[in-house]
Amino acid sequence: MKGKHIVIGITGSIAAYKACTLVRLFVKAGAEVQVVMTPSAKEFVTPLTLATLSRHGVVSEFFDRRDGSWHSHVDLGTWADLMLIAPASASTLAKMARGIADNMLLTTYLSMKAPVMVAPAMDLDMYAHPATQENLLTLRRRGVGIIEPGEGELASALVGKGRMEEPEEIFRRAADFFRTAEAAPAPAPSRGRLLITAGPTHEYIDPVRYIGNCSTGKMGFALAEAAAAAGFDVELVSGPTALATRHRAIHRTDVVSAQEMWEASQRIFPQCRAAICCAAVADFTPATAFGSKMKRETTGEWQLTLRPTTDIARELGRMKRADQVLAGFALETDHELDHAADKLQRKNLDFIVLNSLRDAGAGFGHDTNKVDIISSDGTRQSFPLKTKAEVAQDIIRHLCELCE
Repeated sequence: MKGKHIVIGITGSIAAYKACTLVRLFVKAGAEVQVVMTPSAKEFVTPLTLATLSRHGVVSEFFDRRDGSWHSHVDLGTWADLMLIAPASASTLAKMARGIADNMLLTTYLSMKAPVMVAPAMDLDMYAHPATQENLLTLRRRGVGIIEPGEGELASALVGKGRMEEPEEIFRRAADFFRTAEAAPAPAPSRGRLLITAGPTHEYIDPVRYIGNCSTGKMGFALAEAAAAAGFDVELVSGPTALATRHRAIHRTDVVSAQEMWEASQRIFPQCRAAICCAAVADFTPATAFGSKMKRETTGEWQLTLRPTTDIARELGRMKRADQVLAGFALETDHELDHAADKLQRKNLDFIVLNSLRDAGAGFGHDTNKVDIISSDGTRQSFPLKTKAEVAQDIIRHLCELCE
């Protein structure tokens, strides 16, 4: 922790008093701390206290009222090794998720180049509200580390989940982050850009119903991490998942529908050295999406007309240049090798990764997978059941050989 630059953000919550202990822990460990407060946070703890503990003036306003000097959120964004918002109120989390920049803390967050962690603190009903949970999911998908609140007696005198984690535990989490980052091997030389599609797509029927599948995105996200570690600049196009990326070489584009995934993929692929189509893209989408919820009381029997979606792997195969490598996945339930060989040729793939739902521990939802890698020249490599992280390394190793 010695010599690390830490931005600690404090929002308007009764738990703001705990930030004093948190600042002291970082300073005692040798870190340099800059506190950024929202205006409402100053109602709970004074800037003077935090300035004394951090040994730096506290930043709260865009301009210094004494001499008009500007506090640069951009400079803080490049200075920091970590931004930690503790406590993070429901309001601040909502604004972070929506990109609202109406105070110094939020503009600092939006300019931040370093990793960001948040420690939520609020009453149990606010924390459990679907809006708050959706905002946390959005931030988690963008790579923000969420330090979950604990359960206990809250300021309202109610008992439940929403109590900010204790400063000592928050400090430990930050220290663990730096230890993990420093223990990671040096990044490999860049191998160029790699497009990876991951997760399911949701094809909406009306505002509350959709056609989907059981994909969790675990295989695609494991591929993204393995590829980034191998030196690729990864362009991850992900359907709706609850997963987060960790490696800084992963640039994530979140989509919902098959059409959105296709539009993102065709935009990105021409600039890439290779692509792996791992997403479980819906084959069909409703011909008409209804603008309001369909009710059985008034609709009665309902026939749904579906139309085919764009076959993303096939279309990328048509776009593929001679200097590009394209891989796909085949998840089958019968005649696995025949179906995989057909897809390999029909979609102009360089190799295809086959897994079967008949293999225990393979396919959707598992942390393991059992695959065969079949190349366009007919060669086949079979692998035993492994974790998806290990499977991803096997696949990326094969891709690297083709990209040499």
